[in-house]
Amino acid sequence: MAGLMRIGRPGDGREAVGFEAPLAMLAECHQRIEQQCETLARLVPHVAEHGSDAAAGEAAQAVMRYFDIAAPKHHADEEEDLFPALIEAMAGSDAVCLHEMTQALQADHDELERRWATLRSALERIARGEPAQLPLDEVSAFAARYAAHIEREERELLPMAERLISAAAMARIGVAMRRRRGAAA
Repeated sequence: MAGLMRIGRPGDGREAVGFEAPLAMLAECHQRIEQQCETLARLVPHVAEHGSDAAAGEAAQAVMRYFDIAAPKHHADEEEDLFPALIEAMAGSDAVCLHEMTQALQADHDELERRWATLRSALERIARGEPAQLPLDEVSAFAARYAAHIEREERELLPMAERLISAAAMARIGVAMRRRRGAAA
Protein backbone atom coordinates (compact mmCIF):
# COMPACT_ATOMS: atom_id res chain seq x y z
CA MET A 1 0.00 0.00 0.00
CA ALA A 2 2.64 2.45 -1.11
CA GLY A 3 0.16 5.26 -1.78
CA LEU A 4 -1.00 5.21 1.82
CA MET A 5 1.72 7.31 3.21
CA ARG A 6 1.41 10.33 1.00
CA ILE A 7 2.28 12.26 4.09
CA GLY A 8 1.01 15.82 4.14
CA ARG A 9 4.13 17.92 4.40
CA PRO A 10 4.94 21.58 3.91
CA GLY A 11 6.57 22.35 0.59
CA ASP A 12 4.31 20.39 -1.72
CA GLY A 13 5.55 22.22 -4.79
CA ARG A 14 3.69 25.48 -4.26
CA GLU A 15 5.45 28.58 -3.08
CA ALA A 16 4.51 29.21 0.52
CA VAL A 17 3.10 32.55 1.54
CA GLY A 18 5.10 34.58 4.01
CA PHE A 19 4.54 36.27 7.32
CA GLU A 20 3.67 39.50 5.50
CA ALA A 21 0.36 37.83 4.57
CA PRO A 22 -0.81 36.34 7.88
CA LEU A 23 -4.36 35.57 6.75
CA ALA A 24 -3.05 33.67 3.73
CA MET A 25 -0.66 31.80 6.04
CA LEU A 26 -3.56 30.82 8.29
CA ALA A 27 -5.51 29.58 5.26
CA GLU A 28 -2.44 27.63 4.11
CA CYS A 29 -2.20 26.09 7.58
CA HIS A 30 -5.81 24.97 7.16
CA GLN A 31 -4.79 23.09 4.02
CA ARG A 32 -1.97 21.37 5.91
CA ILE A 33 -4.34 20.44 8.73
CA GLU A 34 -6.67 18.88 6.16
CA GLN A 35 -3.74 16.96 4.63
CA GLN A 36 -2.74 15.63 8.05
CA CYS A 37 -6.33 14.58 8.74
CA GLU A 38 -6.34 12.75 5.39
CA THR A 39 -3.11 10.96 6.33
CA LEU A 40 -4.66 10.04 9.68
CA ALA A 41 -7.75 8.66 7.91
CA ARG A 42 -5.60 6.58 5.52
CA LEU A 43 -3.66 5.26 8.49
CA VAL A 44 -6.75 3.59 10.01
CA PRO A 45 -7.22 0.88 7.34
CA HIS A 46 -3.47 0.57 6.81
CA VAL A 47 -2.85 -0.27 10.48
CA ALA A 48 -5.82 -2.64 10.50
CA GLU A 49 -4.36 -4.51 7.50
CA HIS A 50 -0.58 -4.18 7.96
CA GLY A 51 -0.16 -3.33 11.64
CA SER A 52 2.41 -0.85 12.86
CA ASP A 53 4.81 -1.30 9.95
CA ALA A 54 7.48 1.19 8.87
CA ALA A 55 5.10 3.15 6.60
CA ALA A 56 2.57 3.46 9.42
CA GLY A 57 5.29 4.53 11.82
CA GLU A 58 6.53 7.23 9.46
CA ALA A 59 2.99 8.52 8.91
CA ALA A 60 2.23 8.47 12.65
CA GLN A 61 5.40 10.44 13.37
CA ALA A 62 4.55 13.04 10.71
CA VAL A 63 0.99 13.48 12.01
CA MET A 64 2.22 13.74 15.62
CA ARG A 65 4.87 16.26 14.62
CA TYR A 66 2.26 18.41 12.90
CA PHE A 67 -0.39 18.31 15.61
CA ASP A 68 2.15 18.60 18.44
CA ILE A 69 4.06 21.55 16.99
CA ALA A 70 2.37 23.36 14.11
CA ALA A 71 -1.29 23.09 15.12
CA PRO A 72 -0.78 24.63 18.59
CA LYS A 73 1.11 27.52 17.00
CA HIS A 74 -1.74 27.98 14.54
CA HIS A 75 -4.26 28.05 17.39
CA ALA A 76 -2.07 30.57 19.25
CA ASP A 77 -1.83 32.73 16.10
CA GLU A 78 -5.59 32.98 16.14
CA GLU A 79 -6.26 33.21 19.88
CA GLU A 80 -3.39 35.50 20.86
CA ASP A 81 -3.16 37.73 17.80
CA LEU A 82 -5.95 37.47 15.23
CA PHE A 83 -8.98 37.32 17.55
CA PRO A 84 -7.82 40.28 19.71
CA ALA A 85 -6.94 42.35 16.61
CA LEU A 86 -10.35 41.64 15.13
CA ILE A 87 -12.12 42.53 18.37
CA GLU A 88 -10.06 45.73 18.60
CA ALA A 89 -10.99 46.59 15.00
CA MET A 90 -14.64 46.27 16.03
CA ALA A 91 -14.23 48.72 18.92
CA GLY A 92 -17.21 51.03 19.09
CA SER A 93 -19.37 48.63 17.14
CA ASP A 94 -21.67 45.91 18.33
CA ALA A 95 -19.09 43.15 18.66
CA VAL A 96 -21.33 40.66 20.48
CA CYS A 97 -21.48 38.29 17.51
CA LEU A 98 -17.71 38.55 17.06
CA HIS A 99 -17.11 37.71 20.73
CA GLU A 100 -19.45 34.74 20.42
CA MET A 101 -17.69 33.54 17.27
CA THR A 102 -14.16 33.84 18.68
CA GLN A 103 -15.23 32.15 21.94
CA ALA A 104 -16.80 29.31 19.94
CA LEU A 105 -13.63 28.95 17.85
CA GLN A 106 -11.51 28.89 21.01
CA ALA A 107 -13.80 26.21 22.45
CA ASP A 108 -13.26 24.27 19.21
CA HIS A 109 -9.49 24.56 19.72
CA ASP A 110 -9.86 23.14 23.23
CA GLU A 111 -12.03 20.27 21.98
CA LEU A 112 -9.64 19.54 19.11
CA GLU A 113 -6.70 19.44 21.53
CA ARG A 114 -8.63 17.03 23.78
CA ARG A 115 -9.46 14.77 20.83
CA TRP A 116 -5.85 14.96 19.64
CA ALA A 117 -4.56 13.80 23.02
CA THR A 118 -6.77 10.71 22.73
CA LEU A 119 -5.49 9.87 19.24
CA ARG A 120 -1.88 10.64 20.03
CA SER A 121 -1.38 7.73 22.42
CA ALA A 122 -2.29 5.22 19.68
CA LEU A 123 -0.07 7.05 17.19
CA GLU A 124 2.88 6.89 19.61
CA ARG A 125 2.54 3.10 19.75
CA ILE A 126 2.27 2.89 15.96
CA ALA A 127 5.34 5.13 15.56
CA ARG A 128 7.30 2.76 17.84
CA GLY A 129 6.17 -0.21 15.75
CA GLU A 130 4.02 -1.59 18.56
CA PRO A 131 0.60 -3.13 18.00
CA ALA A 132 -2.13 -0.53 18.26
CA GLN A 133 -5.61 0.19 17.08
CA LEU A 134 -6.52 3.53 15.61
CA PRO A 135 -10.29 3.84 16.09
CA LEU A 136 -12.06 4.98 12.93
CA ASP A 137 -14.80 6.75 14.90
CA GLU A 138 -12.28 8.87 16.83
CA VAL A 139 -10.28 9.71 13.70
CA SER A 140 -13.48 10.58 11.84
CA ALA A 141 -14.76 12.75 14.69
CA PHE A 142 -11.42 14.58 14.92
CA ALA A 143 -11.28 15.20 11.16
CA ALA A 144 -14.94 16.25 10.99
CA ARG A 145 -14.50 18.68 13.88
CA TYR A 146 -11.47 20.22 12.21
CA ALA A 147 -13.29 20.43 8.85
CA ALA A 148 -16.24 22.27 10.42
CA HIS A 149 -13.88 24.55 12.33
CA ILE A 150 -11.84 25.40 9.23
CA GLU A 151 -14.98 25.96 7.17
CA ARG A 152 -16.29 28.49 9.70
CA GLU A 153 -12.97 30.30 9.91
CA GLU A 154 -12.63 30.55 6.15
CA ARG A 155 -16.28 31.48 5.56
CA GLU A 156 -16.65 33.98 8.42
CA LEU A 157 -13.51 34.81 10.38
CA LEU A 158 -10.83 35.33 7.71
CA PRO A 159 -13.00 37.47 5.37
CA MET A 160 -14.07 39.60 8.33
CA ALA A 161 -10.46 39.98 9.45
CA GLU A 162 -9.38 40.94 5.95
CA ARG A 163 -12.08 43.60 5.82
CA LEU A 164 -11.64 45.06 9.29
CA ILE A 165 -8.03 44.70 10.46
CA SER A 166 -5.72 47.54 9.49
CA ALA A 167 -2.52 46.96 7.54
CA ALA A 168 -0.48 47.97 10.60
CA ALA A 169 -2.30 45.49 12.84
CA MET A 170 -1.93 42.80 10.16
CA ALA A 171 1.82 43.48 10.06
CA ARG A 172 1.97 43.06 13.86
CA ILE A 173 0.16 39.73 13.54
CA GLY A 174 2.71 38.62 10.94
CA VAL A 175 5.59 39.61 13.25
CA ALA A 176 4.02 37.68 16.13
CA MET A 177 3.55 34.62 13.92
CA ARG A 178 7.19 34.83 12.81
CA ARG A 179 8.38 35.18 16.42
CA ARG A 180 6.20 32.24 17.55
CA ARG A 181 7.97 30.04 15.00
CA GLY A 182 11.43 31.38 15.77
CA ALA A 183 11.84 32.56 12.17
CA ALA A 184 14.42 35.18 11.33
CA ALA A 185 13.09 38.65 10.56
